[in-house]
Amino acid sequence: MVYKIKKFDEAFISDNSIRTNYKKYYNWFNTQDFSRLNKKKSEAFKFFKDTGITFKVYSEKKDEETLIPFDIIPRILNYREWDKIVKGITQRVVAINLFLNDIYSNQEIIKSGLIPVNLLKNNSAFFPEMMGITPTNKIYNHISGIDLIKTEKNEFYVLEDNVRVPSGVSYMIENRDTMMKLFPDLFSKYTVTDNRDYPKKLSEILKQCSPLNVKQEPNIAILTPGIHNSAFFEHAFLADQLGVELVEGKDLRVLDKFLKMKTIRGWKKIDILYRRIDDEYIDPLTFKEDSFLGVPGLMEVYRNQNITIANAPGTGIADDKAIYSYIPEIINFYLGEKAILKNVKTFKCNNQNELKYVLDKIHTLVVKEVHGSGGYGMLIGPLSSKSEILEFKNKILKNPNNYIAQPTLSLSTCPIFTKKGLSPRHVDLRPFALLSNKGVSVTNGGLTRVALKKDSLVVNSSQGGGTKDTWVLGA
Repeated sequence: MVYKIKKFDEAFISDNSIRTNYKKYYNWFNTQDFSRLNKKKSEAFKFFKDTGITFKVYSEKKDEETLIPFDIIPRILNYREWDKIVKGITQRVVAINLFLNDIYSNQEIIKSGLIPVNLLKNNSAFFPEMMGITPTNKIYNHISGIDLIKTEKNEFYVLEDNVRVPSGVSYMIENRDTMMKLFPDLFSKYTVTDNRDYPKKLSEILKQCSPLNVKQEPNIAILTPGIHNSAFFEHAFLADQLGVELVEGKDLRVLDKFLKMKTIRGWKKIDILYRRIDDEYIDPLTFKEDSFLGVPGLMEVYRNQNITIANAPGTGIADDKAIYSYIPEIINFYLGEKAILKNVKTFKCNNQNELKYVLDKIHTLVVKEVHGSGGYGMLIGPLSSKSEILEFKNKILKNPNNYIAQPTLSLSTCPIFTKKGLSPRHVDLRPFALLSNKGVSVTNGGLTRVALKKDSLVVNSSQGGGTKDTWVLGA
């Protein structure tokens, strides 16, 4: 099979030239029996199935879970490019936290005129109920997942920020476990930095953000919407790894101004709640009144600083793709620094001039809903039909505030394993960052998502994408 190199391939420079990161791996790959590798791929599938590494696609009518497709060819990054990524993500996560503290208190960035007040007023992700509430240690985004794409050598762009309830870290860890079981000899040849210490670090940063009145070992619980949630595997995985309780709203109650969970020994106080449900569902007395997922009165406990909620309510405003377009200015405003990691140029459809440009050039752009996720609610202009483009134009005109547009960038490609050999596919990367009052910890490698369909730019598992292990080589 001929390996057809796209605009920028992370492994191959040309048919006869391999990049430094991949040389040792490629030499090993060429010594392997192809049928053995096919068998290893089948073993990986069986391992994922036996472990229950699944997700649920809401659009599917069937109730069964779907296995996450896994590719056995690792993505390999060197320590120099990873060092730049870590510095850029650290800068970004700190600035986002300062931004969240500001917009829910003095709103200095709004007063400066840097960000239009309408971006908050007309935004469903902004919660006025959080005004005047100060989270423990002033930490909003304890856990962040920053999506990156690579377009050329040493050039990463931030595609979007995920700070409401970022997911995928369990797949990152399971990918590494799978590779170590399938190819233990590879890890003796390479100096691959570990990423399986994430649960330990997560436990540490959550404990560092305990409510001030907690004098002993704090009690942590993970709040899940339940088994039908698309990320339930991850919720159960993290509860097991952290050694904490996995609870649903029906297991919890507010008693004596504290949040407590039902146990066989009675009601037990929870000090730190790692919530995996969206803000509007966590307390029906404060937000969505018909929610059965949350706990009535939880926000009153939070206001009294008797519990830490991670991530803090209201954090989702920083996921907004319109806010995303201001992140370089936000970094400069709060830190006085230039952004280390670049944003993708973004056109805001609520701006008349930019709206006109988007409508004129929509066939060349990627258009997204400002609160969209999972690859839904978006249009990839160059890959869409005239009727699809016309339909999307009408959607934008009906609600321009709900859309942004970006150039169609050429994502880098990495090799995947197919029945005919290696073949390039587009990838992105989601590193995970943990923030406490002691600083930022970025987990080595993060989650690489891969568009398994040939020429596809959509890497989301809900849209046919898969994952692969991400190696960061030691110095």
